[in-house]
Amino acid sequence: MARFEQNFLTAIDIGSAKTCALVAELTETGLRYCGHGISDARGSRKGVIVDLDKAAASVQRAVEQAEQMVGAPVERALVGVAGPHVRGINSRAGISLGSRPREIGRDEIRAAVERARAFNLPEDRQTLHLLPQQFILDEQDGIRDPEGMVGTRLEAQVHVVTTSATAAQTVVTALNRAGIHVDDTIYEPLAAAEAILRPDERELGICLADIGAGTTDLVVYYEGAVAHTGVVPIGGDHFTNDVAVGLRTPIADAEKIKKSFGCAVVTKIPETNEVEVPSVGDNPSRLMPQRFLCEVLQARTQELFEHLRDNLRHAGVLELCGAGIVLTGGGARLTAIAETAEQILRRPVRLPLPAPVDKMPAELAAPEFAAVIGMIFYGNRMRMARSAQEQGFTARLRALFARKTGWPGTNPATSDQRRSGAH
Repeated sequence: MARFEQNFLTAIDIGSAKTCALVAELTETGLRYCGHGISDARGSRKGVIVDLDKAAASVQRAVEQAEQMVGAPVERALVGVAGPHVRGINSRAGISLGSRPREIGRDEIRAAVERARAFNLPEDRQTLHLLPQQFILDEQDGIRDPEGMVGTRLEAQVHVVTTSATAAQTVVTALNRAGIHVDDTIYEPLAAAEAILRPDERELGICLADIGAGTTDLVVYYEGAVAHTGVVPIGGDHFTNDVAVGLRTPIADAEKIKKSFGCAVVTKIPETNEVEVPSVGDNPSRLMPQRFLCEVLQARTQELFEHLRDNLRHAGVLELCGAGIVLTGGGARLTAIAETAEQILRRPVRLPLPAPVDKMPAELAAPEFAAVIGMIFYGNRMRMARSAQEQGFTARLRALFARKTGWPGTNPATSDQRRSGAH
């Protein structure tokens, strides 16, 4: 059991349409797929859990499927958080280093970051991520890592992702009820970025829009750092509901019709095309023009990207997106959605597939799995960073003790001889 927890990573995505659990193994050559499970979402609406028992049961079903493939119990996991309750804040503050310039160390960097995050949050909010953007040393900005530099004042500019404390705790509680301990919570667009975005895009400026069932969640990168996070309260379920109302058909049938025949640009559909539409109740199915279906979807697509454009403009980051817009999530599968996005946002738009984990089945290489795959990459990167930090601390400790008393395996007398030049 201890070996499983040490060498494996599990990520769980609780969405409004599905719940997915993904397990990967950490090997000497990298991450390797071990198993996954998918269950229909229950108890979630618009990115928020509204029924704990149903959500926990959905998690349990997905985890049980993954456990059967892995051949071992899953007891710990990373979990994604998204939805209308997530908000991002940019903050800048710093510390004085004294009247005379002195060298910057990790303690000073940590103190500057803590000062930048020291603003009052409402009681019902909590910090999900603290993401440094840049450091400013004596008015010189654009510094990534000031360690070892010399100055009199150090400032940190950070982006803080906050969430509703209640909503975040509800996600943790749902996993706990399913028998899973939560190691960490991750904002899902940040996770998806791990599996999708390229380093040059993050530098030039890029917006990732994760179109989920309940909401579209955003993250904007500029010069390698997160510049903005936000939420547009429109997702795939809104498209489906529009189809159900417009075509007067049950929700389940509307979802199938949307996926099979939907298109975001009406003029791409021949005027003679028709779609069989099931009726509500016992009434017989009807044939309806496919263009009518697409008119409904085109209107909602335009609304989505107008809201997205306004969100980016209001935050002052639309002009920073030099590399354009990346669409992911299940809602990005709608045919011709990228064309509408380019027309409204006036930026290049691409729809990439998430980078695969080794041995991962082809069915998971789809936009709707970008977040859960990205959580695996994110968790692995965080684990490697902690390991490097621990190794660095151990090395500094070894050096300190070697200088003072001689670390086991060193000979202080021999060290003195080397320093004095004796043979």
